Amino acid sequence: MSSVQKLLIVGGVAGGASAAARARRLNEAAQIIVFERGPYVSFANCGLPYHLGGEIAERESLLLHTPESLTARFGLDVRVNSEVLSIDRHAKTVRVHHRQTGETYEENYDTLILAPGAAPIRPPLPGLDNPRVFTLRNVPDLDRLMSAINSEVKHITVVGAGFIGLETVEALRHRGLAASLIERAPQVLTPLDAEMTTPLANTLTAHGVELLLGESLHSIDDGEQLTLNLASGHQLKTDLVVLAMGVKPENQLAREAGLEIGQTGGVLVDSQQKTSDASIYAVGDVVEVQHIVNGQSILLPLAGPANRQGRIAADAIFGRTASYRGSQGTAICKVFDLTAASTGLNERSLQATNMPYQKLYLHGNDHASYYPGATMISLKVLFDPASGKLLGAQAVGEKGVDKRIDILAVALQAGMSIDDLAEMELSYAPPYGAAKDPLNLLGMAAQNLQSGLLSLINPEQLVKELGDVQLIDVRETEEIASGQISGAHHIPLSQLRELSHLLDASKPVVVYCMVGLRGYIAQRHLQQLGFNVRSLNGGFKTWQMWHSTLTSPR
Repeated sequence: MSSVQKLLIVGGVAGGASAAARARRLNEAAQIIVFERGPYVSFANCGLPYHLGGEIAERESLLLHTPESLTARFGLDVRVNSEVLSIDRHAKTVRVHHRQTGETYEENYDTLILAPGAAPIRPPLPGLDNPRVFTLRNVPDLDRLMSAINSEVKHITVVGAGFIGLETVEALRHRGLAASLIERAPQVLTPLDAEMTTPLANTLTAHGVELLLGESLHSIDDGEQLTLNLASGHQLKTDLVVLAMGVKPENQLAREAGLEIGQTGGVLVDSQQKTSDASIYAVGDVVEVQHIVNGQSILLPLAGPANRQGRIAADAIFGRTASYRGSQGTAICKVFDLTAASTGLNERSLQATNMPYQKLYLHGNDHASYYPGATMISLKVLFDPASGKLLGAQAVGEKGVDKRIDILAVALQAGMSIDDLAEMELSYAPPYGAAKDPLNLLGMAAQNLQSGLLSLINPEQLVKELGDVQLIDVRETEEIASGQISGAHHIPLSQLRELSHLLDASKPVVVYCMVGLRGYIAQRHLQQLGFNVRSLNGGFKTWQMWHSTLTSPR
């Protein structure tokens, strides 16, 4: 389709702006018009909470491009405050309303790219139209919220503990404001499995956030302060509310034009981002994508995929070979001093689709333990029990989480198996890693598991079998003060060889240490003595994270 002369793009920011820039690089002669409903065509919406909290000092830093800079650099016709109201597919025109002048006009196209993004979810609850209720999706949202935070505002409640909710509540605490966080789910950050979010919940509480999990907003009453009525009957007084309950595709324009919409509400596109109309493409948060692990249709409002889709659409329009491979949901979030990240499917998703899987936990240092400043990373990987192929991974820690998840994301996209991790040659120097990186250790553990050297029991299995097994804590005496699993007998690994005769050879044994290594050593010793023995997956550290999801009211 290199003959295309006029390309219209609805929406800027990530997908639309990427498509426009790529289109210009491919075709200098094409007329390219970008319509943006708001006043800013290219801004860093992922940076909004960090300006709210003061880490990004200058508001202008969020404005990546202006209409003038895009015109000067790429020769684009950028029209801000211009809302596309409708598409006439037969006439190949769009109807545009300028929101400041009130002018309405039509613009014809040869090819159209839809990149309107997604809108914050605002359920039809009483009181949600109160002017003291905000969202944080774009720069005008940020401006309104920051203008409302005056000296009389002492407490703000955030509803929703996903990425934006967590980043927003941290920003509020950085500003010295009291903050509550309400989340309908029993955990924060649902892309991760519940046990992996225990450290996040703990650090939120430690930093003064009132965490209300398993709670949902029912209504808001006005007054000197807002009164939030929760579904449980609990009431909460607050000065302002920020809704961070997720987003939904801005699909109205596509739906009214008769384009096919997927079961998730996203616009259906093929691998070249083409919609059901051969002259219309769609990219970014508005489209439905396929997950690369199970092929299921999902919505994935992330900037990275949107940018790639914009590039692919431009390539396809101007005759280049390009296709979108699908999405795997790689994402990362800062929560005070912790970082949480994930890629691929979590355990809940695998269970929901009845996909067979095995899991491994590992808790290792971000760099060599003898070099000052080493901190622990908690890792969870999910893989196919037959082939070992990676299905998903999650990580939480203070440092080095991004490095490990990015490696695992590449491994997952490449179709690698978990035991391939054992052979990865990763950079090593004491300030940066270890001779055996945590990812290497995961791969080695997987090899041991698949070969039968390692036999594991997961926390949820152990709690069902506690009365039927001999549970042995092989940590040293000074470690026991941090707690034990109920019913455990203490035999330190250093004494196990001398005291193993005290165990009942006719009864199954479960051994555990702090993070799993000594448990594995104990398991191998007892197994070779003829015992039926398993090691607790990830040790006492994993047990604490898992058990906390059952026992800690927040």
